[in-house]
Parts: sequence; structure tokens; C-alpha cells
Amino acid sequence: MNGADVRFYTSILMRRSPYLAAITAAVLAIAVAVAFVLPPVYRASAKILVEAPQIPADLARSTVAIQAVQQLQIIRQEITTRNDLLKLADKLEIYAPSKEPPADEDIVNDMRSRITFEEIVLGAPDGGPTASVFSVAFAAAEPVLAAEVANELVDLILFKQQQQRTGRAAETVQFFNQEVARLGLDLNLIEAEILKFKNENSDTLPDSLEFRRNQQTSRQERLISLEREESDLLGKRSSLAESYALTGQLPDGEAATPEQQMLLQLNRALADQLAIFSETSPNILALRRRITSLQETLHGRQAQEAQPSSKKKRHSTFDLQVSYIDERLRAIARERAAITESIGALTKSITATPASETVLNSFERNRANLQTQYNTAIARRAEALMGEKIEKRSDGGRFSILERATPPESPETPKRFRIALMGAVGGVGLAVAFVALLEFLNGTIRRPVELASMLGHKPIATIPYISTAEENRFAIRRTVAAVLPAAAVPALLTAIHYLYLPLSVMAQSAFGWLAAMG
Repeated sequence: MNGADVRFYTSILMRRSPYLAAITAAVLAIAVAVAFVLPPVYRASAKILVEAPQIPADLARSTVAIQAVQQLQIIRQEITTRNDLLKLADKLEIYAPSKEPPADEDIVNDMRSRITFEEIVLGAPDGGPTASVFSVAFAAAEPVLAAEVANELVDLILFKQQQQRTGRAAETVQFFNQEVARLGLDLNLIEAEILKFKNENSDTLPDSLEFRRNQQTSRQERLISLEREESDLLGKRSSLAESYALTGQLPDGEAATPEQQMLLQLNRALADQLAIFSETSPNILALRRRITSLQETLHGRQAQEAQPSSKKKRHSTFDLQVSYIDERLRAIARERAAITESIGALTKSITATPASETVLNSFERNRANLQTQYNTAIARRAEALMGEKIEKRSDGGRFSILERATPPESPETPKRFRIALMGAVGGVGLAVAFVALLEFLNGTIRRPVELASMLGHKPIATIPYISTAEENRFAIRRTVAAVLPAAAVPALLTAIHYLYLPLSVMAQSAFGWLAAMG
């Protein structure tokens, strides 16, 4: 590009300066008007400190498994629900200045667009549990209202956090209380069933199996002994009858009565004791007294039985011995029948013991399982009670207010200078684009290059257009006339904004969404 081209484009800009000035001034005026008409938006923020559990988990564990950061995210979703936002707007009268109250849906959408959450993670220097800082901000047209809403949101978050953690801990304790009560009732029921079964089957319980087997063995031995004694008595009876029938006399040395047999046994015992003890021993004296007493009894009975002849006496003695043997045989038969019945009952109970043991083992397994569950529930309830105490003391993951919101001194939006600057830049760009469009549509010859291109020959000389002083003055007046109205627009709109408040309210409704989005 040579000097001629520069002078050519400069002349175009000078010739089109009224358009440049007018468009730039108009766009700038609109930007300034928008900057002044847009309502101010104040943003107040409060900070919440999310701390790690204060008590180490290996010493006492909280029953609320959710992490504090996750809980805060859940609470964030809860407080931005429709009902909570409507209650908050009604409590703080956020939309009270509006002449016509907006619809509930509009309120909810506007409140959600004004609330912002930001998280800042603070790492622990020793690699331990980390803490986080959450910033809760709210945007409003008034700084005091913005601070009040932000603080209300923080208080609501802290309340819900404490309510959730203590509520979950209390629900956990209640659950384990119910489990302990239910398992205790089941344990009592199965113990009652075990007791009932033992009472109904006391003869077949496995605990007494060894005792019953010993009883069965001893009764069998007793039965064998009775059979042996019965055989001896039958042989003795047969021998007595045969001897008496052949000789008419009893065998010598045979004791006829039980008293005589007892006397014979006592004399034998006395002989054995004298080989060990002296005559003055208490055992020897006691034996002699019993022998003397028994001898006196036998002598008295013999004196009372006065028999006229020896044959009658022998016959009476034979009858007594046979009668004694018969009575003993009958007693043996009765005892053997009782022992046989007892052995049958013991055999039956021993046979039924495995079935009773199976049923009892089933009961015992159920009781052991219930006892294990009951002990586990007791331990879990103790842990739940400890966790509830931790949550009530806010030691399981605490939220605390690090910094409350204060009314901001300056609005966050609109950035008036930035809007005006952007309007100026945009006006210049639009004006240049408009001038470029005009020049592109203009087909007249204005440079020697264009004339040479059209004729096909280079001209000897070109004479430029020389404007007069009057034409220059007219151009200046035209430029001023185009710029002054555009420059007066911002001042006029600003005056209207400050003098008439309803216009500001209307503009606030029109640009509310744009202001809330920043």
C-alpha cells in the first residue's frame, strides 16, 4: 500500500465522517443508556466450613455413613426445591415491592438463578482428613436483602445438616431397639419351647442317656442275680422235699427260719470281727447285743410253740422252710416282673433318645443363632447410641459458619464503564462496516488507477477535486449535526431514569434475567 492509497482511504473516512460519527455516537448513546437504566445487582456471600469428624473412627464411629460434602450436596438440592424457595421468598418478602406478584414458577426460576454455590477444598498438610469451604451467594437489587437471604440460606443449611444427621442416628438407634426387642421375644419363645419339650420328654433326653444305660445294666445284673437265686431256692425246695419224703427228717445244719439264718450270719460276722478287733471294740459289742437279742427272740418263740411229739415239730419246721422258700419265690417273681418292665421302659427311652436329641439339637441351634443375633444387635445398639451422642455433639462431620454475609458496598452488575466501552467499540466497528458497504456499492471513478484500468492507458495527469471553503464548512456542520443528537441521548435517558422511578422498574423487569445471569 503506497501513500496515494493511504490518502485515498483517509479522504473516504473524512468524507464519510458524518456517518462514522453518527453511528458511533448512536451506539455509544444506547450503550450508556443501557448501562444507566439497568438496575444494580448486589451479590452477598457467606462461607460454610465443612470439617472432618473430630473423633477418630478407630475410637468411636459415627452411625451416619454419608460424608459431609455429599450431605451438603444433598442439602443443596433440598433447599432449592419449589416449596423451600417459595417459603424463603415469602418469609423475607423478596418480591413484595412488585406491584403484581409474579407466578410461583417465575419465582422459583428466578430464585434458582440468583443462588450460587462454590466449593473450595482445603487439603490437610499431613495428608489427613480434608476440610472444605462452601460459599453460598445470593443476588438482589438491594444489598441488605442480598445479605439477609444469603445468611438465611446458611442457617437453613446448618439446620438441615444437624437435623439430618441426628435424625438418621436416632432412626438407627430406634431400629436396633426394635431388633433387640424382637430377638429377645424370639429367644424367650424358643427357650419356652425347649423347656416344654424337655418336660414332655424328660425320659428320653440325651443328658440322662448314660444314667439310664447304667440303670439298664444294673437291672439286668439284678435280673440275672434273681434268676440265680430262684434256681437255688427251687433246688433247695426240691432237696428238702425229697429228703423229708425219704427220711422224714430235715438236713442237718439247715436254718429253718429267717431269724435262724440271720443268727447264723451274725455269728459268722462276729467270728470275722474278732480276728480283727478286740472284745471291747464298739463293733464287737454291737454284734454281741444283736446276737443276744435275736437269741432271746428265738428262745421265746420256741417256748411258745409247745409240741406234743417230735414228729409234729419236724413237720412244722418243714412247713416253715417250704413256706419261706415259696414266699421268697413269689417275691422274686414280682421283683423280676418289675425289673423286666423297668428294663423295657429304659430300652424304649434309650431307643427314643436319638430322635429327641435331633429335635433338641434343632432347638438348640435356633437358640444359638438367635443368641448370636441378639448379642450382635446389643453390640450394634451400643455403637448406635455412641454414634447418636457423637452426632448430637456435632463431632461426626461438623458444619460451621466461617463468615456471615454482609451487605456489599458496590453492585456486582451492571459494569457501566465496561458496557459503555463495549458500546463505543461496537459503534466504531459498525460505522466502519457501514462505510465499507457504501464504498463497495459506489461504482464511480475516484482514483487514477481506476481511470487507467478503465481506459487501458495511463493518463498524462489527473486533477483532483478541490473543495471550497464553503463546502468544508458545510461538511463540518453536517458532522456536528449528526453527532450532537446522538450525544444528547445518554444524558436524556439518564435524566429520565433518575427522575421517573417507574421507568426503572419497567427496565428492571425487562432486563432482570440478563442482570441475574451477569
